[in-house]
Amino acid sequence: MPAPKDAAATQLANIIKATGLTLAKFTAAVKKSGLAKHGQIVAFLKSDHGLTHGNANLIAHKVREALAGGPAAGGDLLAAQYSGKKAALRPIYDKVEKIALALGKDVQKVIQKTGVAFRRKKNFLVVHAASAKRVQLGLNLDETPEGERCVPTKGMCNHKASLFEVKDVDKAVKAWIKAAYQRAG
Repeated sequence: MPAPKDAAATQLANIIKATGLTLAKFTAAVKKSGLAKHGQIVAFLKSDHGLTHGNANLIAHKVREALAGGPAAGGDLLAAQYSGKKAALRPIYDKVEKIALALGKDVQKVIQKTGVAFRRKKNFLVVHAASAKRVQLGLNLDETPEGERCVPTKGMCNHKASLFEVKDVDKAVKAWIKAAYQRAG
């Protein structure tokens, strides 16, 4: 499976080939439209350029990056996630990251705007500062662990757990992350 950046690059190349429009032309069209919000840009690209939702979404992200002067570096994205009122949560993230990266050399860390995904062949852990008081883990597990800390959920990950303090990153959390990692292999 290609890395997310490789998949996005392939998708972008396919969009350009299919439409005959470069990213610069899409950017100029969006700029001329005066739209700035992501959802508005997606709707514009779908209606005016006939793009599917997934393709319009990717182009909207790329156009917004171009209009903002380029993409933020991964470290900048991570720093932004744990800034301001969420700054006190960074040690929790750092401890979780250390556990995830220690599982094997095949672990990839993908920093996105709102969270960080850790993956092997597929995502096994997603970490994000859900509020100013908690870090939320999204895990892909075969079974729900005992207790009330890790619960089933719907979406990209099938379980979630909230961490409020560094001490919450304990043996149980380490075991959940390891189980998710093993399942993703």
